[in-house]
Amino acid sequence: MIQDMIEINENKTKIVATYGPSTMDDGVFKEMIIQGVDVFRFNFSHGDYDFHLKGFQQLKDFNKIHKTSIAILADLQGPKIRIGSTIEGGINLIEGQKILLTNQEQISDEHKLFVSYENLSQDVKPNEDILIDDGKLKLRSIKVIDEFTIETQVIEGGLLTSKKGVNFPNTKTTISAITPKDWADFEFAVEHRANWIALSFVRDAKDILEIKNKLAEKNSYIKVIAKLEKPEAIDNLDEIIEVADGVMVARGDLAVEVPLERVPLLQKEIVRKCNQKGKPVIVATQMMESMTDKSFPTRAEISDVANAVIDGADALMLSGETSVGKYPVKVIETMNKIITQIEANSKIIYNQYDLATHESNKDFLSDALCFQCVNLAENINADAIIGMTRSGYTGFRISSFRPKSKVFIFTDNRPLLYTMNLLWGVKCFYYDGFAGTDQTIADVIELLKSYNQVKKNDVVINTASMPFSDRAKTNTIKISIVS
Repeated sequence: MIQDMIEINENKTKIVATYGPSTMDDGVFKEMIIQGVDVFRFNFSHGDYDFHLKGFQQLKDFNKIHKTSIAILADLQGPKIRIGSTIEGGINLIEGQKILLTNQEQISDEHKLFVSYENLSQDVKPNEDILIDDGKLKLRSIKVIDEFTIETQVIEGGLLTSKKGVNFPNTKTTISAITPKDWADFEFAVEHRANWIALSFVRDAKDILEIKNKLAEKNSYIKVIAKLEKPEAIDNLDEIIEVADGVMVARGDLAVEVPLERVPLLQKEIVRKCNQKGKPVIVATQMMESMTDKSFPTRAEISDVANAVIDGADALMLSGETSVGKYPVKVIETMNKIITQIEANSKIIYNQYDLATHESNKDFLSDALCFQCVNLAENINADAIIGMTRSGYTGFRISSFRPKSKVFIFTDNRPLLYTMNLLWGVKCFYYDGFAGTDQTIADVIELLKSYNQVKKNDVVINTASMPFSDRAKTNTIKISIVS
């Protein structure tokens, strides 16, 4: 009836590590989890299905053997636009030079560049910027030549080599946010039971609803994360947060698509709005990038990680640092130490009462109860908050109020065990008893005692739906003393 688990990491801010060649070794994989990985991201921009399937299975086997709940995040590539192959040695773009862009495939040279953008001439208007290689190179459109080709001028030059990414920050693109490749990757993620799917280059709520409707058709429990990388996404931020299950501040493309000086404040705004709506938010890109090749971070990276924790992020994500880096275990250990230090010494990240929901919210009563539970926990200095859930909503909402008390969520919905491992502060356990109120509360407290998560005379707060058999929304708070 009740599962066993190994020792639980105490940090509240979660760590997402990208799976890759550097993580495949079983010893490295296990040590990364011991050091603090809560979620493994599988980046479908790289690797084939055999590679990803091996990683999925490696993680599922680990969870089964060690009784852990490490989650799988499948990150879809999205409509990544790239320059094609260039002439040998690359192309030296010179400021002021005029150069053509075409969507007719060819080897790119100093006169014409191939760009994998089907609607290039239809979408790009005169005087719009075109950024290449994460903004290192900048062109500006001049005019449309024909249905395949536009003329541009080099604004910021440099060496251009093959397959570099292209961004159109001023262009209203008509390309779909979900490509045929993404749909194939989506089917793979559903078939092999990922827990989260991240959708790249989201522009509005319709992009998220399209994939959520497909999941509903398949009766899938997978949750959807909106990656914020486009100016349109910032313009439509509130509606995206409303329909998404979670959000990622993807600072790489975001800092290319919008003025880079805006990104720090955008990060804070996005995190705050997600906290307010009870939606988990991941801060990603270049968190510890120097540790891809070095065994220690820069001082700026330490501050970046610390500030993301203080901002209120649910999770911090590592990319190349773990997928192809030289020190995948060391980077997890280092990030974990920074998180531990900030959480132990910063009071401002806890008990976010100003995030209380408004009575117009359809879940106002449940939200109010979760809010009062966190408020009560602070007032009585409770050691733990224990929640019962079927949908996971209670866990999402209690987490969003950032209680300093430990948060333990119990469910008989097995997929939720892994899904909720992304949430700030939440540790999730399987429990399928749900008998009478007193017996159920006694059961879960005994389980937590067996894992040394609570001890005799600890004060705990239980939240649940009474009667349990109805499986309705949370409507009850009960204070218990561990005996």
